[in-house]
Amino acid sequence: MTDRLTPTQIAWRAAQDIADGAYVNLGIGFPEMVARFQPPGRAAIFHTENGILGFGEAPPQGQEDWDLINAGKKAVTLKPGTAFFHHADSFAMVRGGHLDVAILGAYEVAETGDLANWSTGPKGVPAVGGAMDLVHGAKRVAVITEHVTRDGKPKLVERCTLPLTGVGCVTRVYTSLAVIDIEHGHFVLREKLPALSLDALQSLTGARLHLAGPVADLIVPEL
Repeated sequence: MTDRLTPTQIAWRAAQDIADGAYVNLGIGFPEMVARFQPPGRAAIFHTENGILGFGEAPPQGQEDWDLINAGKKAVTLKPGTAFFHHADSFAMVRGGHLDVAILGAYEVAETGDLANWSTGPKGVPAVGGAMDLVHGAKRVAVITEHVTRDGKPKLVERCTLPLTGVGCVTRVYTSLAVIDIEHGHFVLREKLPALSLDALQSLTGARLHLAGPVADLIVPEL
């Protein structure tokens, strides 16, 4: 396969679309990296399901306060105005539509916007977790992911085969090869790596890619 973006570069690209002052929840793992790349002049307000709003970056190694962690059990720091609240209040914020953006990882994304980001397989987790609430509570849901699995199978598909996290919830996908919107039940290609042909990208995608005007080059810095 052609060269692809690293996870860090995918996270950088997703961060460029977060508006100043947006209330944002980042999924556990890969999506957490998005917080490192807020564009100059913008400051998102990050929310975590275990009950913190407006926390800061990770502390230096060895200076962690393990009473201050996010939903992924990673240490965070406090910023002026950081708020703490009950777990139930945190989910009331999610379910009440108070989050502007949720950025999650994925096993599969369907052209209809369906999302599968958990699995009950041998290495799966015991439950879907807070993602089920996030995908239907946040005003916008985006996914960051590799374009294909480790064995080369498409992660962007016509229909998900794994248990669903949410139905018709994803609006944009940032992959290692492209930026793709989901509109009217179709994948709409917005950006792709300059060296990658449309035919090559289509061969790695499990559903038809639609065009709605010129496709921009997917350009990211070396990170």
